[in-house]
Amino acid sequence: MSRCSCRHMVLLHSLRMVRFLLQTLTSTGTKKGELFLADVNTQLKNKNITTDIKVDTSSNLFTTITVDEPAPGLKSIFSFKVPDQRSGKIELQYLHEHAGISSSIGLTANPIVTFSGVIGTSALALGTDVSFDTKSGDFAKCNAGLSFSNADLIASLTVNDKGDTLAASYYHLVNGLTNTAVGAEFTHRFSTNENTITVGTQHALDPLTSVKARVTNAGKVSALIQHEWRPRSLFTISGEVDSKSIDKSAKVGLALALKP
Repeated sequence: MSRCSCRHMVLLHSLRMVRFLLQTLTSTGTKKGELFLADVNTQLKNKNITTDIKVDTSSNLFTTITVDEPAPGLKSIFSFKVPDQRSGKIELQYLHEHAGISSSIGLTANPIVTFSGVIGTSALALGTDVSFDTKSGDFAKCNAGLSFSNADLIASLTVNDKGDTLAASYYHLVNGLTNTAVGAEFTHRFSTNENTITVGTQHALDPLTSVKARVTNAGKVSALIQHEWRPRSLFTISGEVDSKSIDKSAKVGLALALKP
């Protein structure tokens, strides 16, 4: 092979590499007053390993390395931020037909260990979310929940705030043709012995217009009417009044959501 042909092959290879880098490089910029914030992102892939790198104007380097399925259903993620030496974290995710588990640990002398998981079926599921601080020896977060659902009913029972809050909710689709449904939520906080009850309903006036309303045991009544004036674009009028303080003016809001 001639020297000219070799140089031609090297040039073609270099052009392919430049084209590849240009396809995986992205940048964003935002100006807030006199401050300009920007970052550059790049993503590199090699078989089942993906590396995401981001550099911002504060000279911070964010790196996330994801190994997809080193074993069936398993994904491992390693992330860190430079120069923050306490930001390193390893996360393992496992997904099964009837279970999902995610666990992470910080790469520090006294790491925070988190665990969340759910097990069950489409009808009945049990889940938990736990975070443990090895430095203090206390649970920073401890939540658990149970849910039941079928074609027209969803019910759940959760314990949050390390066992301080108990919440039960219920949602029932009464009429699928008009999207008429009723729902209720009961919350009890053990530390203050406080109860909160919320009851709500929704109904579709036509295929493009729906109304929703709710009332709480504190006397607050809220309602809204929402109209889809074009595909995926919504116009909403909402209002709220405190029935226990009629002297206070009611709250009225307008919202417009546009989606291409």
